[in-house]
Amino acid sequence: MIHAQNKNEAYFIELEDRFGAHNYHPIPVVIEKGEGIYLYGINGKTYFDFLSAYSAVNQGHCHPRIIKALIDQASKLTLTSRAFHNNLLGEYEKYICNYFGFEKVLPMNTGVEGGETAIKLARRWAYTVKGVADNQAHILFVEGNFWGRTMAAISSSNDPSSFTGFGPFMPGFSLIPYNNLVALEEAFKANKNIAAFMLEPIQGEAGVVVPDAGYLKGVRDLCSQYNVLMIADEVQTGLCRTGKMLACDHENVKPDILILGKALSGGTMPVSAVLSSNEIMLTIKPGEHGSTYGGNPMAAAVAIESLQVLLDENLADNAENMGVIFRERMNDLMQKSTLVTEVRGKGLLNAIVIAPFGNGKTAYDVCLMLKDNGLLAKQTHGDIIRFAPPLVINAAQINEACDIIEKTILSIGA
Repeated sequence: MIHAQNKNEAYFIELEDRFGAHNYHPIPVVIEKGEGIYLYGINGKTYFDFLSAYSAVNQGHCHPRIIKALIDQASKLTLTSRAFHNNLLGEYEKYICNYFGFEKVLPMNTGVEGGETAIKLARRWAYTVKGVADNQAHILFVEGNFWGRTMAAISSSNDPSSFTGFGPFMPGFSLIPYNNLVALEEAFKANKNIAAFMLEPIQGEAGVVVPDAGYLKGVRDLCSQYNVLMIADEVQTGLCRTGKMLACDHENVKPDILILGKALSGGTMPVSAVLSSNEIMLTIKPGEHGSTYGGNPMAAAVAIESLQVLLDENLADNAENMGVIFRERMNDLMQKSTLVTEVRGKGLLNAIVIAPFGNGKTAYDVCLMLKDNGLLAKQTHGDIIRFAPPLVINAAQINEACDIIEKTILSIGA
């Protein structure tokens, strides 16, 4: 067993580099503990976590109630597979369906599995309910989408870093511009075989791209008009992150299929869920879709507690209020520095756009400086820094974190 206190950061980073696949480019910091909004490095430093494991730890690191639910269940029963019933799955299914107002749930593990499941459901519904001819069902996506790295996910991507060198790709997918209702209706009119339109209510990996007011309502109306399923990928935007329980709630929109993940387990283990109606969900029969770990007893116990914490601690309201403070501070910073060219976001899912500086330095270099000053964040698409702290952050803490961001940006002198 390796003891962190006897090794430095360089040792652990080199270890990953030597034995691990090179499919990530992490910020060079080594973490050994997390609590609430903070991460603790093996170097003895404390950091504000402003990534939240891509919104998987909305409830804060190692929330004591969620950890207790995990440990208590782990000591009794962890996995039966779906070959047998267990005493927690049905309770969880009832709880989450009532929580979000859906008739059925299909439990999976990861967010991308949730996306795959939603697409399979939409295709099956198209054949058995809508009357699309066999193998002609079409799924429509938006440019800039990101929902994972499986073959189906990258087949729906227009980001070369996702799809280059991995073809051939999944047929029956096409893309239209995001935040464009005219393009959506044109696509619906042009192709009667469209089964579903899948989108993030706010695009996360694309750089926190927030659509115009009324866009989600317009999507809902057009999907209903043309008999196309609306699939909301709320893996990152859901579970109070944007100031509502779901980002779709900002416009009182209910999708036909809802995908959840990440914070569904409070960041303790992979748990995802696909929620829908009886009409859609019951098109898949026994043996036609599943997962050994999907809906396992430990995941069920953890997910119930994770969802209850969101309600009990009013984390949607806190995300809304703290997000207002954060954007006010960042907009003020934009007036002080030409380095910040745009501020965008909703709730505690926010981003700033960084202008190039210092002989080609980018947002990644700013993230390195933020790390040195005690705040961890990560760039996306080269010039954007996403800021998404755990939703338990308070006003004093978010102002302290904004002080670090401001100090860092102003020190660059651009």
